[in-house]
Amino acid sequence: MIQIFLAGIMQGSHLGEVLHNQDYRGRLRRILEEKFPEASIYDPLADHGNSLEYDAQRGREVFLRHNAMCAEVDVLIAFVPEASMGTAIEMWQAHQHGRLVITISPLEHNWAVRFLSDQVYRDVEAFEAALQNGQIAQLIDRHTARE
Repeated sequence: MIQIFLAGIMQGSHLGEVLHNQDYRGRLRRILEEKFPEASIYDPLADHGNSLEYDAQRGREVFLRHNAMCAEVDVLIAFVPEASMGTAIEMWQAHQHGRLVITISPLEHNWAVRFLSDQVYRDVEAFEAALQNGQIAQLIDRHTARE
């Protein structure tokens, strides 16, 4: 069973305790579950929807645990419509530990996106097309065969 971590922008560059629209998480989860029904898909927001209310200790524990998880999963799917420090750290962790990093982002010139990703798709539609035509499954198969 493959393990997938759904990384993606949450707070981004907001100065206040505000999240970016998180609708992408449900959509990505649905299309991944359709294609990989046997996969274990972890969405960090699902278990921590009120994380902006955490005290410093709890927030630190969750942040560090999620980053550690990125080193353990098989695949990290990163949604990066604009710069996201947290997502960049998650991508780094996965990359440094030889995990497959698939990024959905228009930031093709951003070095974190460019150099930490095994594959980049410009938007969710391109990612979904790659799921449907089998490209994502091939990436996962090739990557897991190397382990």
